Amino acid sequence: MRLKEKEVEVGYLYLTTANQYRAVLAMKGEFIIYAPSSEGVAPLDLKSTKMPFENQPFKKCQIVTFAKKDYQAFDFNGTEAIKHQLNELQLAEAIAQCNAKAAIAALLAAR
Repeated sequence: MRLKEKEVEVGYLYLTTANQYRAVLAMKGEFIIYAPSSEGVAPLDLKSTKMPFENQPFKKCQIVTFAKKDYQAFDFNGTEAIKHQLNELQLAEAIAQCNAKAAIAALLAAR
């Protein structure tokens, strides 16, 4: 299943068909910064704030490029959907794990 560009939102978690989680960290204009997990990861148990992005570099790309990947619905806190909203702690953990704070600030400050 492909996403529509309008379905891509900051603070949401997505899962590709290669079982790679992606957390959208920032968007401005046509660009996006996201945290990718490695492929083939086990399903998340998100009762804690532990996110699967440790030692994974953040990625910057166009929103349309992100949306064109094949995604799948997945279960998150008892709900199955194509995307799931992260709470503030989970989003902060994803940003910290992939060291994206400076890149997000630069993207948001860009003209």
